[in-house]
Amino acid sequence: MKKINILILSIFLLFNYSFAENDIVNQTLSQLNNLDISLKILFLITILSLVPSILITVTSFVRIVIVLSLLRHALGIPQSPPNQVIIALALFLTFFVMKPVFEDINKNAIQPYINKQISDVEAIKKAQEPIKKFMINNTRKEDLKLFIDLSKEKPKSPEEVSMISLIPAFMISEIKTAFEIVFVIFLPFLIIDLLIASILMSMGMMMIPPMMISLPFKLILFVLADGWELLTKALIESYK
Repeated sequence: MKKINILILSIFLLFNYSFAENDIVNQTLSQLNNLDISLKILFLITILSLVPSILITVTSFVRIVIVLSLLRHALGIPQSPPNQVIIALALFLTFFVMKPVFEDINKNAIQPYINKQISDVEAIKKAQEPIKKFMINNTRKEDLKLFIDLSKEKPKSPEEVSMISLIPAFMISEIKTAFEIVFVIFLPFLIIDLLIASILMSMGMMMIPPMMISLPFKLILFVLADGWELLTKALIESYK
C-alpha cells in the first residue's frame, strides 16, 4: 500500500500544474492515506490518463515535436521518419531537457515526502515551483501579458501568475519559437529547390518534377552538414 501511495504522488508531482490551487483536491490529498486500496488504484489510473496531455502542456515537447515534424516537409519526405520515430525522439529529448526540473522535484518534493518530512500538499506546492519557473523562463512577455490581461489578474511578480494564464501563454510561445526555428531550417532547402527548378527549366525539362531531382541533394546536404546533430544541439541549447 505504501508503494501505491508513493507511485500516485510521484506521478502527480511530476505533472501537476494547477491542482495545488484547488482546496477540494488539497483536502483529498491530505486524506490519501485513509483511502481504500481500490480507490487509490482508481485515482492512479485517472492520473495516468491525464499524463500525456499534461506532458504536452508544461514541458518542451511542443517545440521539439513541431520542429522535427516540419523538418520532414523541408526535406520533401513528409512520411519519413515515421510519426512513431518523431514522437519517440521528441519524448526522449523532452526528458533530457526537463531533467534538471525533474531532479529538482525529486530532491525537494518527492524525497522529503517519502521520508515523511513534508505533507502531501506541501510536496505538491514544492513540485510546482520548478515547473512554473521553467515555463516562465521560456514564455514571451507579450504572450504572458496577453493572458494576464484577459484573465484580469494583477500579479505582483511572475511567480504569482496563475497556471491557468501561464500554460496557454507558454504553449503559444513554444509554437512561435518552433516556427522561427523551422523557418531558418527551410531556407537552404528552398534555395536548392529553386536552383534545381531553374536548371530544369533552362534545359527544357519542365515535365520532370523538381522535387524528384532536388531530394537526393537535400538529403546529402543534410547528412554532410551533420543536420541531426546540429538540430538536436540547437533545440536543447534553446532552453539554456
